[in-house]
Amino acid sequence: MRIITSIMTVILATPTFASTYERPIPQAQSATAEFWYAMACIALVAAMIAVQQLVARR
Repeated sequence: MRIITSIMTVILATPTFASTYERPIPQAQSATAEFWYAMACIALVAAMIAVQQLVARR
């Protein structure tokens, strides 16, 4: 049983069954995505300013 398992593992693991790697094509960003990215950036900067003021008080 061990021999059969070993042989099947070697046969099934050969590179002939592997498909070639295809790089993903980046999609264009929509205006909505750009808007929400800008909102997230502004919120991050606002949060960093709030933390800076909170830490500076102590």
